[in-house]
Amino acid sequence: MITRRELLQVSAATAALMAGGGSLTRAFAQQKLTQEDLLKFDAFGNVTLLHVTDIHGQLVPVYFREPTVNIGVGEAKGQPPHVTGADYLTRFGIAPKSAAAYALTDQDFTALAQSYGRIGGLDRLATVIGQVRAERGDKVLLLDGGDTWQGSLGANASKGQDMADCMALLKPDAMTGHWEFTYGEDRVKELIDKLGFSFLALNVRDTEWNEPVFDAFKMFDKGGVKVAVLGQAFPYTPVANPRWMIPKWSFGIREEEVRAQVEKARKAGAQLIVLLSHNGFDVDRKLAARVEGIDVILTGHTHDALPEPVKIGNTLLIASGSHGKFVSRLDLDVQGGVVKGFRYKLIPLFADVIKPDTAMSAAIGKARAPYAKDLARVVGQTESLLYRRGNFNGTFDDLICDALLKERDAEIALSPGFRWGTSVLPGAPITVEDIHNATAITYPQVYRLPMTGERLKEVLEDVADNLFNPDPYYQQGGDMVRCGGLSYAIDVSKPIGSRISDMTLLKTGKPLDPKREYTVAGWASVNEGTQGPPVWELVERYIAAQKTVRVAPNTRVKITGM
Repeated sequence: MITRRELLQVSAATAALMAGGGSLTRAFAQQKLTQEDLLKFDAFGNVTLLHVTDIHGQLVPVYFREPTVNIGVGEAKGQPPHVTGADYLTRFGIAPKSAAAYALTDQDFTALAQSYGRIGGLDRLATVIGQVRAERGDKVLLLDGGDTWQGSLGANASKGQDMADCMALLKPDAMTGHWEFTYGEDRVKELIDKLGFSFLALNVRDTEWNEPVFDAFKMFDKGGVKVAVLGQAFPYTPVANPRWMIPKWSFGIREEEVRAQVEKARKAGAQLIVLLSHNGFDVDRKLAARVEGIDVILTGHTHDALPEPVKIGNTLLIASGSHGKFVSRLDLDVQGGVVKGFRYKLIPLFADVIKPDTAMSAAIGKARAPYAKDLARVVGQTESLLYRRGNFNGTFDDLICDALLKERDAEIALSPGFRWGTSVLPGAPITVEDIHNATAITYPQVYRLPMTGERLKEVLEDVADNLFNPDPYYQQGGDMVRCGGLSYAIDVSKPIGSRISDMTLLKTGKPLDPKREYTVAGWASVNEGTQGPPVWELVERYIAAQKTVRVAPNTRVKITGM
């Protein structure tokens, strides 16, 4: 059984008030929302799954604008999660200008952010988890989909320790990973040894003996039901991130291994099979259609937030968003090894509505204390909404590209299409924390090197194929590399090698010469030994010099084939 009644109630509670198009004051907006509204749920069945994923180092509430453009190709074209904006609202019956519209789309984001405030924070998450556990007792499983330990100044400086310590207070039952691996094999093992709960990844093997590095699954008894949780780490970690950081581990989708572990868990008595996955939504959609016996896939990596499950055969796909904005609650009625029904709610963690958990707030304060002065230090101000998400560009990456062009005296700048990174509202100060929320990685060096026009086209074609290959198993889940000083056209319906055209150097207005070398600055190279200053230093220096930044609308990418 499926219901999104509670979410729509929250939506309807504010829709009439907002229908006139005016902006609410913060206080008036919050009068329309209560903690009871957000957490209200008609308990159902004998198992409750709570799922968070892709928190990306965010201990405290954030602003995070969802994408305007999220193109689906092949069988995913026009299907959730590749529905955005006004189409998303229509598809899921959400009122424009409502609280739910603010949480789930880019629509009227700035005005609604000023009304509803920040979302997330582990102390708000702790409150919700505590209430559900109090209500459901031994029926509850809390599962973390990974990309938890990376994405902020504190996480980067402590090598994930701040996140691991605070997450431990939530007492998850299991997690899997992706960006966690960029701290290197030794550090990952060190943190896992002290977690106090399982790190599961059936698709990671050592390269010498081809043996499993981590446990494939763990069995839990919840509500009298034997639940097997299988872990699936991001399969393309050594491609999307530096292989030299984890040279002894191999990854992959390993569909046959997933199938084998499902069968093994069933033979061990599992009545419910849950795949805790960091594959990305479209990969998991294909996997669900090809591997029988998985009851629920808790998907992650592509940062999608959907207010209802997507059902593929007998498998439910749950997408719980990112940056700590949401927690998913899925209640299941499991009888005789079969899911007889379910009830679901994607809970937005409005920080001004949900009372923070005292113990977690104290732990967060302690974790942030060593970096508090740096985090709060103001570098400049923005006149523009700074955001990252979008298939082809985001204003924060446009700002980064401008900084690279200026500070590295380059003709062209490249910024990776990461999907993590928080938003900054127009008129707000830009702090050191804001900069690191968009740049905090363990390989931040800004390179400066010559590239021919031909090589630049190859780079764009390769990244485009990672995003728009019609076979999900060849998609890596990020967004398109961002370009400064360069415009181009892309036909997303074409095959690799034929998507990119009309590449033009903005400085001269002339087409790129395939044989000429151009000076290119970029960051996040996966190559070992890359030389250059960390990207956050250059961005901070650029913003400080500008004092107030304004990012012009980006019209440099012409998109066809959608």
